[in-house]
This record gives sequence, structure tokens and C-alpha cells, in this order.
Amino acid sequence: MKIGKKIAEARKNKNLTQEQLAELMAVTRQTVSRWESGVSHS
Repeated sequence: MKIGKKIAEARKNKNLTQEQLAELMAVTRQTVSRWESGVSHS
């Protein structure tokens, strides 16, 4: 299983939105979305 899928699954298991997870991790919702979709920018 890819890391993005693991992140999404764990977030959903905790009943968190991407916005809520982003706030907890001090990143933007767009960052969480990119993690979950497997998109990264170097």
C-alpha cells in the first residue's frame, strides 16, 4: 500500500477531514491532498 493511501485511510479512521488533519500537522489542506494523491513537488 502506498503512503498516500495509508495517510487517507488513517485520517478517515479518525473521522478527520483533510482540513482538520492539516491544522493538526501545521500544513495546508492542499499539502494533505497532495500527500494522499501521491503528488509531490521538489
